[in-house]
Amino acid sequence: MALRITLRQLECFAALAHHATLRAAAAELHLSESALSHTITQLEAEVGEQLCIRRKAKGVILTPAGRTFLERSRDILRAADALGSDRDDDDALRGRVELGCYTGLASNLLPSIMEEVHRTHPGVEIGLTVGDSDELLAASLEGKIDLALVYDIGLPEGFHHTRLYDTEVVAVLAAEDTLARQERVSLEQLAEKQLLVLATAPSTSYTELMFAQAGVEPRVGPRLPHIDLVRALVARGIGYSLLMSRPHQAPYSTEGFPIVTRPLEPRAGLTSVVALWPEGVRLTKRAGALLECAQDALAGAEIR
Repeated sequence: MALRITLRQLECFAALAHHATLRAAAAELHLSESALSHTITQLEAEVGEQLCIRRKAKGVILTPAGRTFLERSRDILRAADALGSDRDDDDALRGRVELGCYTGLASNLLPSIMEEVHRTHPGVEIGLTVGDSDELLAASLEGKIDLALVYDIGLPEGFHHTRLYDTEVVAVLAAEDTLARQERVSLEQLAEKQLLVLATAPSTSYTELMFAQAGVEPRVGPRLPHIDLVRALVARGIGYSLLMSRPHQAPYSTEGFPIVTRPLEPRAGLTSVVALWPEGVRLTKRAGALLECAQDALAGAEIR
């Protein structure tokens, strides 16, 4: 007997993956919590599988069958989305876009991009996933995000990508560091100081590769999970770091201490930041509009 599943039921189930609780998912869908629970119960009855575990005051957890069903549901919802229009009668884009961004780029890229989307497409809602490149590539392939903003470093096959801006590795130094007086610095000069490593993929392995290729042994200090913490420690003179140049970068730490960046001599780590999505996936009009907003927001931005 054919299954009688509606797109609304699939939409309700897919919303569970974005929220920790049934109440939060219901709020996004403009439903009562009891109505959403009833919809999921009906869906499970039609499918003949328990798709999620609903624990009072502890949120919702997808079962293994539920995770498989979620992937198939997203495929169906994307196909249905492509059949229709993303625009209302007033020609304004509506709906949600799932955007992924590499951790080390988030604070520099997302504010200007989200402002541009809000200004030009106020009906578009952005869902955010921030993580390292491996996590974002996996999320992209699993259909959890529409676009990912990452470095074009060691990207596997199977993705389309659009360049947003070019970048390179720079030394990040305290303003009082003697090397900050130079226009450029070398890895040999830096190796005498403590290196503060941003411990996210691909930053860590890329830094190690640069020193290995140069035949220089760095004095490695703490491996730190957040770029703002790296910059805060650098600003206090605890060490230096090697980071990619980026747009909208203020020459101060979060505490207000001055920081300077200097290109390497010879230049190193020349690459690009790109927006990517899986091959074979057609971007929705909303995702395409977000990509255009990202390009507009970063056009002409100073990279430092």
